[in-house]
Amino acid sequence: MKVGVPREIMEHEYRVGMTPGGVRALTKLGAQVFVERAAGEGSGHADRAYEEAGAMLVASTEAVYRMCDLVVKVKEPLAKEYPWIQKGQTLFTFLHLAADRGLTEALLAADVVGIAYETVTQPDGVRPLLRPMSDIAGRLAVQVGASYLQKTNGGSGVLLSGIPGVERGRVTILGGGTVGTSAAKMAVGIGARVTVLEQDPNRLRAVDDLFGGRITTLVASPETIHAAMVQADLAIGAVLVSGARTPHLVTSQTVAQMRKGSVIVDVSIDQGGCVETARKTTQANPVYTSHGVIHYGVANLPGTVPRTSTQALTSMTLPYLIKLVQRGVEVALREDPDLGSGLNVFRGRVVHSGVAEAHGMRVESWQ
Repeated sequence: MKVGVPREIMEHEYRVGMTPGGVRALTKLGAQVFVERAAGEGSGHADRAYEEAGAMLVASTEAVYRMCDLVVKVKEPLAKEYPWIQKGQTLFTFLHLAADRGLTEALLAADVVGIAYETVTQPDGVRPLLRPMSDIAGRLAVQVGASYLQKTNGGSGVLLSGIPGVERGRVTILGGGTVGTSAAKMAVGIGARVTVLEQDPNRLRAVDDLFGGRITTLVASPETIHAAMVQADLAIGAVLVSGARTPHLVTSQTVAQMRKGSVIVDVSIDQGGCVETARKTTQANPVYTSHGVIHYGVANLPGTVPRTSTQALTSMTLPYLIKLVQRGVEVALREDPDLGSGLNVFRGRVVHSGVAEAHGMRVESWQ
C-alpha cells in the first residue's frame, strides 16, 4: 500500500498527519510512505527524520495525492485540493462533512473512502481520535478568551481570576463533554467563576462530581442558556453532535444582550458552531465583533500548539493506520467496528446518518 502524508495547506496549520515514528512502523509492515517536503517542520519533525524512518520525500501536495492509495492528514481537504483527490482513494483525516456540503460533494464525485477522525467511536461512546484534540482545544479556549478580554485586545478589561476584593470573571461553558470539561479545568485553575450547561443529566452529574461543588452546573435549556450567557465575561461553545451539524443554541438576540467587550470562543465551529452569530475565522484574522461581543472562531485551534497536538493525535491514529495497512481498507473497516464508525462516505455513497441529514441526502450502507 502507498501511504501519503501531505503538508497541511490550511492557513497557519502546523500539525502533520504522521510522525517519523509512524512512518517507521508502517514501512516495517511493507507499506511505501510518501511525505511531502517540509510537511513536519511546523511540529518539529525535519525531512531528514522522515527519510531515516524510511519515507520517500515528494515535492508537492498534489504529488502526494496522485501517488498514494491512502492519504493521511490532519484537517479536511480544502477546495484547492479537490482536483488532486484520486478516484477510489482513501482519506483518513478530520472531515467535518456535516458543515461542508462542497467537500461532501467533491468526495462523493471522486468515489473516495472517507474515514473521519471525529466519528471514530468506541462502544462506550468515547471518540479516541477526537478526544486529544478536544482536550487541547478546551484548554486553549480559556487561554485565548482570557487574552481577548484584555482591554488592549478590545475586550471588557476583566481579569478572570480576579484579585482579593474584586469579583472574579465569569466563564460560561456550553457542553459537558471533553472540550467543556477541559475548559472548565483550565478556568477553575485560574480562579474564574464557572458555569457548565449540559443536556445530558448523567454527564452533568459526572461533571459536578469531578469538580466537587467548585462550579455551577445547569441543565441546558433556552432559558438557562440565555441567563448564563448574558452574565458571562467569556463564553465557550463546546457542543458536539457526532457527525452532524451543531445546533444553534445561542441566538443573536442573546448575544446582543451580553456585556460589550465580552468574548465568545466557539470551539464547535468546525461543525457549524453553536452560536448563531459565530462564523469560521483564521489565525491571520482570528476575531471579529458582533453586537459588541468579540467572537473567536478559528477552526484549527489545536494547530496553534502543533508539537503537542501532533504527538497527541498521531499516537492515537497509528493503531488504526496499522490495521488499514495490514488488513486492507475494506477488511479493516469490517473487522474493527470502531474504525467502521468513522466511515462517512464510501465510493459515491453517504454512509453516515449525520452527514446525510445535514445535507438532505440519502444514507446508504457501504457493504
